[in-house]
Amino acid sequence: MTVTPRVTVWNEFIHERHNEAVTRLYPQGIHTVLADALRAHGLAEVSTATLDEPEHGLSEKRLAATDVLLWWGHKAHAEVPDAVVERVKRRVTEGGMGFAPLHSAHLSKPFLALMGTGCFLKYRVAGETERLWVVDPGHPVAAGIGEMIELAQEEMYGEPFHVPPPDELVFVSWFKGGEVFRSGCGWRRGLGRIFYFRPGHETFPTYHDPRIQRVIANAVRWVAPPQDLATPVRGPREPLEPLA
Repeated sequence: MTVTPRVTVWNEFIHERHNEAVTRLYPQGIHTVLADALRAHGLAEVSTATLDEPEHGLSEKRLAATDVLLWWGHKAHAEVPDAVVERVKRRVTEGGMGFAPLHSAHLSKPFLALMGTGCFLKYRVAGETERLWVVDPGHPVAAGIGEMIELAQEEMYGEPFHVPPPDELVFVSWFKGGEVFRSGCGWRRGLGRIFYFRPGHETFPTYHDPRIQRVIANAVRWVAPPQDLATPVRGPREPLEPLA
């Protein structure tokens, strides 16, 4: 893997400015808490971007300098232009950039484009207990986590989760209301890796939890492209040996 992947933490940064409960938890934005947590885990090259920046903080130049794109969105999925979505998708599939959507980013336009499905699920905001069970203890994303993570309050997401079968399944959640959910899923798309991690409703302090921060840091390292990523050869090609 890349020794020091260049990480961009993208966030709408809307709830934090308009919802007092969210402001109390994340006064400088969810993206700031996530970026600080990644730095604390030894990921030195971390920057942030938000929806209201020019080109939504996702210019061609910015993405070319990003090895892993972490994404949190909820209210403004539709405000991300299709041209930017295609830019992100191409950077993942053709450039090998890692993509790590969090929580409600299951309906973000880049994730939908990369999955090719509706990514629907059932949900309930009741502040109930969630247990994230580690179902693949040997996976790098689960390193240092133990058997499971219990969160006292979270939003419920329930199956069926309308995504392609994951190439890697690391966490399965159980909620006090009875539902279960595939909460830590990995896919490969072209040259890039994707890891979706479910917890993170904005009105709960989930991203302040050291165990959740550890998983996200692990996921960033897992989706980061290798230093020696091969460049595919495309287009017309002369034969290596005579054909006649």
